[in-house]
Amino acid sequence: MDHSSNLPPLDTLRAFEAAARTGSFSSAAETLNLTHGAVSRQVAKLENWLGLRVFLRQARGVSLTPEGQRLLQRTQEAFALIADNSERWREVRGASVVRVSAPPSVCSLWLMPRLAVLEAGTPSLRIVLQVEHRKVDFEEEGVDLGIRCGRGGAPGRLSLKLFEEWCFPIASPQLVETIGIGAPERLLAQPLIHDSDAAGWKAWFAAQGLDYRPRPQDRRFEDYNLVLDAAAHGLGIALARPPLAREQLAAGRIVRVDAREALNPVSYWLDRPLGALRPSAAALAERIAREAGADGGEVAAFLGREARAA
Repeated sequence: MDHSSNLPPLDTLRAFEAAARTGSFSSAAETLNLTHGAVSRQVAKLENWLGLRVFLRQARGVSLTPEGQRLLQRTQEAFALIADNSERWREVRGASVVRVSAPPSVCSLWLMPRLAVLEAGTPSLRIVLQVEHRKVDFEEEGVDLGIRCGRGGAPGRLSLKLFEEWCFPIASPQLVETIGIGAPERLLAQPLIHDSDAAGWKAWFAAQGLDYRPRPQDRRFEDYNLVLDAAAHGLGIALARPPLAREQLAAGRIVRVDAREALNPVSYWLDRPLGALRPSAAALAERIAREAGADGGEVAAFLGREARAA
């Protein structure tokens, strides 16, 4: 629905609010960098639109009519609401601001613990996290770098493999005591927890010579954060995906159920747009790759430069 026809011209409200706040058209003109006549015309235009007077003109300024007082209250409330939300929407900009897109689990479980390290040494560097599951359009959205989970590179961008996952089953300490030690088949007596892709469980059971297909009793969550929470609360068995699960394992919130491991068919990738990166984005990409333990030669190729001497 188009509400614009029900709104007074917004420039007239700005002039009205300034005149009401300062008590005169001259002061409002100075505040808004306009002429006295321009403010007067804007107020007259507003009064004409409303069909009523909002000011009483006096020798030494103006005072509000009762209708003007009510309008001022509503106008200031609306301006405050717009200012509050505009602060949230406003893009953080600058040569040393780098926008990184990544899934929620990667942001909270891998990037956040390393954020201070990634920004260290460059006081002006500011990392802005764009948290989402989808693959972003670098050019359209102004994103510098992206981290995603997938099976390979993606067209229209350069990709660097950050790390792979050797997965193993985990559960709450209480559930692990119930499950005990034994053959891998024993895990099928419990609900298995996975995120949107059950490929990890399929790979783990395949490595044990078993065929697994998701069942009604198994639990699926869209983000790995929720997978870990579900396992910690005893809702079933999940797969540890190092390094995302490392801190919760170290804290004892979840523990290992079985010693057997399998390579997850999906890996973590650092993506960037084609062409040269801004220096701050290139520096951050190199730091992320270093934290992930990526191969130096592959990092240099990803950044489009010669490998540095050790």
